[in-house]
Amino acid sequence: MKRKILFVVALLYGLLFINAGLNKFFNYMPMPEELPEAAINAMKAMSQISWLMPLIGITEIIGGTLFIIPKLRALGALVILPILIGIVLFNTITDTSGLPVSIALVIIEAWIIIENKHKYMPLILKSKKADPESESAS
Repeated sequence: MKRKILFVVALLYGLLFINAGLNKFFNYMPMPEELPEAAINAMKAMSQISWLMPLIGITEIIGGTLFIIPKLRALGALVILPILIGIVLFNTITDTSGLPVSIALVIIEAWIIIENKHKYMPLILKSKKADPESESAS
């Protein structure tokens, strides 16, 4: 049962990011009418950097796609993590109305990272076999 719930949550999470990424290119979702001045200014500033939104969009599409595929979900979580940090910071600093959704996204991301922590351990832990310094010292 847990695996089915995890798959459905990961599918929806991945589709959310794929949708957000596609919107960066096709602009099919309208911006909310009433945004705080700080949020409007932040969006204008980001749009001044011509390569930033396409980069974020591509990252969201790739990360969302990886997130849907169970074997690649751990990699997708790492790809989406910087985008999620930006979302949380934006909703914390400029427009707090999106904070509940941001918190839900962080909880899902944390759940996936914790479920896949065994895949991240080789990146964090130092392997004695692969350490060239220990081989040259002996």
